[in-house]
Amino acid sequence: MARNLVNVESVNKAFDIKQLLVGVSLGVAEGERIGIVGRNGAGKSTLMKIIAGIEQPDSGRVTKNNSVKLGMLNQVDVADKAATVRDVVLGDKAKHEWASDAGVREVFTGLFGGFDDHLFERTFLSLSGGERRRVGLAKLLIDDLDLILLDEPTNHLDVEGVAWLASHLKNRKNIAVTVVTHDRWFLDEVTDRTWEVVGGKVEEYDGGYSAFVLAKAERSRQAAVLDQRRNMLIRKELAWLRRGAPAQTVKPKFRVDAANELISAEPAPRDSTELLKFAQNRLGNTVYEAHHLQVRAGDKELIDDLYWNVGPGDRIGIVGINGAGKTTLMRTLAGEIQPSAGKLVTGVTVKAAFLTQHLTELDPTWRVLEAVEKVASHIELGKGRTLSASQLCERLGFDRDSQWTPVGDLSGGEKRRLQLTRLLMESPNVLMLDEPTNDFDIEILTELEDLLDSYAGTLLIISHDRYFLERVCDRFVGLLGDQKLLDLPRGVDQYLELREKAISRTTTQKESKSTSTAAEQRQAKKDLVRIERQISKLEEKTTALLAEQELCEFDSERLAAIVGELADLNLEKTRREEEWLAATLLIEG
Repeated sequence: MARNLVNVESVNKAFDIKQLLVGVSLGVAEGERIGIVGRNGAGKSTLMKIIAGIEQPDSGRVTKNNSVKLGMLNQVDVADKAATVRDVVLGDKAKHEWASDAGVREVFTGLFGGFDDHLFERTFLSLSGGERRRVGLAKLLIDDLDLILLDEPTNHLDVEGVAWLASHLKNRKNIAVTVVTHDRWFLDEVTDRTWEVVGGKVEEYDGGYSAFVLAKAERSRQAAVLDQRRNMLIRKELAWLRRGAPAQTVKPKFRVDAANELISAEPAPRDSTELLKFAQNRLGNTVYEAHHLQVRAGDKELIDDLYWNVGPGDRIGIVGINGAGKTTLMRTLAGEIQPSAGKLVTGVTVKAAFLTQHLTELDPTWRVLEAVEKVASHIELGKGRTLSASQLCERLGFDRDSQWTPVGDLSGGEKRRLQLTRLLMESPNVLMLDEPTNDFDIEILTELEDLLDSYAGTLLIISHDRYFLERVCDRFVGLLGDQKLLDLPRGVDQYLELREKAISRTTTQKESKSTSTAAEQRQAKKDLVRIERQISKLEEKTTALLAEQELCEFDSERLAAIVGELADLNLEKTRREEEWLAATLLIEG
């Protein structure tokens, strides 16, 4: 039986008057993979910090074996102001210590694409959020730890980075992992147990996210403690887990009969035929048509000769490597950027709304509900259904009390939710969302997905949240950095396969070049020895001729011959010295 690494016994923790944890007792055993879920502010991060010893409980105790080594990745990455990336990740380890370690090389390759000396010498504070996250992860994954605690590890990582991290952790059987994240695909891939922090307690479930949803639905069915709205959302999520996207991970095998009973009468998450009919009525047949479109950002060409049609009711997920032009493409469709060549046709009935990654400034004195009602008092869902501004606020996490909170008092995540709420109140028929899931907890994501299920317009979404993309979108396109927009019939899985092949080709080319360079360097070393001998012989001949020149001062013919020979020797020596310099530079790389 696996020993417990950390034990939490009867722990209580409060901030101000809010009781976050009440009488919590649990443990983390060797090799366990635990996902922690719950609403924002429920106490997930606090629980992790208490386990890590960063926060102290008000009462109760936390014990760990003296030999246990643990590390924690915080939501906010911090380091000494003067520290370089090398200092943070490798400490005082000598290069030969880590460069020969296959595990270290795998981490550097997976997170940074290889050994980047330029990155290592940068100060930690000069890094972007995504770079800091990768540096923090690298340190944890390189250190010899028994338990790692990850607080939102997928923030700032792209789809490819999230997939690599999940694969790496799955292969590290010798460490225990505890993770707080809203990335449900990551939870399903990595975890085998789930803790839900709710009402000050921690409810424990076997299995990852899918199993958690099944078990929670079964508990609610048996106990009948959740209201009708919540039960409906859980059943809808269950229906998705059964019928979901082709790329969805393998579903848990237990409780299948109970799950099927729960969702036997549940319709598909959305009626695609009905939504398409409504979308065509609102949008006509043309939304966006790109003809030989070229998109640039400054001097950099991002997309070239694009021919693409976006139709009414399309639900398209856009994936791609960083810097390939995902956001720029969306801004071009929204009319914020003009294409540098080609033609973009926009349907005459298109009313687009664009949620960017950046928060728009709102009057800090407005109340939440006031900020939403300034856009509209209600939203049309089609077939006579409407939502009031207050009801939409509730759906997106603003309860009746928080609707009267001044905008200036909201957190970054809450402001983003408010921004999205205002956007939906505009009743756009084309909705463009750039990383819409940032700072949202799983319950809010579920509500958002439910709203988008009934959305009858055209959806274009950029997100690193793979579960969200597969849950909401029906089509996928990808930007792989070759100025082309590629259709992806098999979705994110196909994108990751293509990226792996591209990286493999690049690695092979680098290795081939490296092998070729190594051969050239070996030859250069041989040439260097040969050239140095030749230069030495030329110098000996020159010395001999100079000595003879002094003895022949009265022999004009011989003097003239010696001068000619010396000139030839100097010319030959110059050539050999140039060859010597070229060989030396090649050897030094």
